[in-house]
Amino acid sequence: MGKNVVKGPMRALKTACLTGICGLVVFSACSNGRSEAGKKADSTAGKKDTVIAPAESVAAAPAPLDTVHYNKLLLHLANGDSSGRWPVKTAYPNPGALLPFNRIVAYYGNLYSKNMGVLGEYPPNEMLQKLKSECKKWQEADTTIPVLPALHYIAVTAQGSPGKDGKYRARMPFKHIDSILHMAARINAIVFLDIQVGFSNVQTEVPMLEKYLKLPNVHLGIDPEFAMNKSGKKPGTVIGTLDATDANWCIGYLSKLARENNLPPKILVFHRFTKNMLTDARKIRPTPEVQFVLDMDGWGPVSLKTDSYKSYVADFPIEYTGFKLFYKNDTRMPRGVKLKETQMMTPKQVLAQKPSPIYIQYQ
Repeated sequence: MGKNVVKGPMRALKTACLTGICGLVVFSACSNGRSEAGKKADSTAGKKDTVIAPAESVAAAPAPLDTVHYNKLLLHLANGDSSGRWPVKTAYPNPGALLPFNRIVAYYGNLYSKNMGVLGEYPPNEMLQKLKSECKKWQEADTTIPVLPALHYIAVTAQGSPGKDGKYRARMPFKHIDSILHMAARINAIVFLDIQVGFSNVQTEVPMLEKYLKLPNVHLGIDPEFAMNKSGKKPGTVIGTLDATDANWCIGYLSKLARENNLPPKILVFHRFTKNMLTDARKIRPTPEVQFVLDMDGWGPVSLKTDSYKSYVADFPIEYTGFKLFYKNDTRMPRGVKLKETQMMTPKQVLAQKPSPIYIQYQ
């Protein structure tokens, strides 16, 4: 897309950011329903809840990494990129790595709200069937990489009110996370636990989920949009920010967890749709124990989504890339933006990006 096409909409985006308007060009809809979750959720009330581990938890040691196949898949994902950035040259992951041997297609949401994503919008049976149907479409669009379903659950949600400790976030009950694990097991899906820190921080919130992160099928997502310590503003009024130091802390924490518990590599997803959501991103350093995904998390017309992907994800070759699709918001026109395309992108359109995303999320 030419710069002359983007100029007007991107000016509208900048204006919206400065004034704290939620209807941004590619603004995540995570904020919808935050107060609903906060009214009912208690942080660590689930201490007595049982963690449900899948049968695969007690499995034989994974086979050695097939480096030849690994390299071929990285070239496939680069999709003919001629910039020299892709594929990224990083250390090989430890045996049992999911990426790039699988393309992950995830449903995102929270069980307290139908407005925070498809995961909580429909009854479990219907939701899982819809996810399986989407996975089939992605498998047909690219037969080279097997598709792996995932449930991406918002385990810590940002809030519009401070709560008892003034942190503007609510931790979901452990029984809800257990329910997500049960649902995932029904379709052999993996699980991501997503964190919106509010006025807390990743160093506090991530360890609260350690008993789940010790499971081989549970991975981590971090949403800087609702990290408000630097701005001092309430969640939802301005776009939050985290730094590469936060991402590297998470990588170090997960790496240690994987080593000490003999786990296959963890996947860490960081959402991004503006540059300042994740500052100094080029300093992020994945490890053999942790695979990093920079996910384009925003809604809007096709041309703006693809431009955001290029600017905030593809231009930052850390390791792998992700792309978010919105069943509802991608068909809406953001305030102050006038473009024709208001339909959700197809798998073919998303896979045409350079590089092709390995992680796909639906909200």
